[in-house]
Amino acid sequence: MSNPVTVFPFRGAVISAWTLLLLALGVSADAFAVALGKGLQLRAHVLRTALVFATAFGLSQAIMPLLGWLLGSTFADAIAPWDHWISFGLLALVGGKMLWEALSPDAPVDAEHPEHVHDIEAFSGREVVLLSIATSIDALAIGVSFAFLNVDVAIAVTTIGLVTFALSFLAVFVGYRIGTRFRRPAEIVGGLVLIGIGTQILIEHLTA
Repeated sequence: MSNPVTVFPFRGAVISAWTLLLLALGVSADAFAVALGKGLQLRAHVLRTALVFATAFGLSQAIMPLLGWLLGSTFADAIAPWDHWISFGLLALVGGKMLWEALSPDAPVDAEHPEHVHDIEAFSGREVVLLSIATSIDALAIGVSFAFLNVDVAIAVTTIGLVTFALSFLAVFVGYRIGTRFRRPAEIVGGLVLIGIGTQILIEHLTA
């Protein structure tokens, strides 16, 4: 294991820098998939769109875990005996949700309104905000689990935000050039990573 990133030595499983990076990659999969779809719709203004969505997604993915951590910390001492199960349950739930969505068939395209798929390159501020919130709800649950883990929250939320920014920025260009062929693999890998990290936390606690 790499050097642990610690701030609460009295709390649960230690999250290493490598595990934190994997966690950031997993939780950013939804943002990657949405940015990929946005890139597929573009006909111009690719750089501007990439910067706007990457910034919005990165900020929301950093803020939501922080809010979740603050919420979880309020009740951390009261539920400490079950903290490892809560961490595992939250990570497995989010990961399972991502796998379900990735493996579910896509909704059929509305032939009467093809513009819903190949929309113009413009986007509204409301759209950006709504998509940012929608792709970061899972990160809120991950943040709750931070309250029961041995992790530096400042480093964790910064890592998640930066990784999400980078992947979302790249996804817009990939979608613009290639299409959505990487959306399902990204969501599947992201879901498996989160489930794997949750399982690791549970095993480490039970075998300690």
